[in-house]
Amino acid sequence: MASTYDKEKELTSEVSLLVERAMPEVDVLAVELTSPTRFCVFVDHPGGVDHALCQQVTDLLRDYLDRYAVEVSSPGTERPLRKPDHFQHALGRSVALRTATPIHGSKRFRGRVVAARDKSFRLATETDEFDIPYENLVRGNLIDEE
Repeated sequence: MASTYDKEKELTSEVSLLVERAMPEVDVLAVELTSPTRFCVFVDHPGGVDHALCQQVTDLLRDYLDRYAVEVSSPGTERPLRKPDHFQHALGRSVALRTATPIHGSKRFRGRVVAARDKSFRLATETDEFDIPYENLVRGNLIDEE
C-alpha cells in the first residue's frame, strides 16, 4: 500500500497537470491528503485567489469526487513550499518542514531558507545548517512571522 507521502506526490502530479493545462496562469502549489478520502489543493494565481477561481478548479477535478472530497484553497499566510522556485521566493524567510527520511537524526525542522538550488535548499536552524534535497521533502510551509 502506498504511503501518504507517495499518494500526495501522485495526486500532486496528476492534479497539477490537469489544472495547469486547462488554466495556465494557475499554479498548483501543493496537494495535501487531509484524510484517506479527502484532499486539499492549494493554488495561486497572479490576480489572486477568490471563490470563483476555487470553484473553477474544483470543477476541473470532478472525476476525483467518486473517491475523494476535494477542497481548493488559496495558499494563505503559511504558504506551502514544495518546488525549487517556491524556496527561491522564500529566501530569508522562516519555514517549518518535514522530510521523508531523517537528516542528522531528525525529520522535522524549523529555520530560515538561506539558499535554494536546483536539487536542494539550505536551511539554517538555531544550531546548524542543513542541505535538504527536494526529493526528501514531505511538507514545507512558510511560518507566519507577523
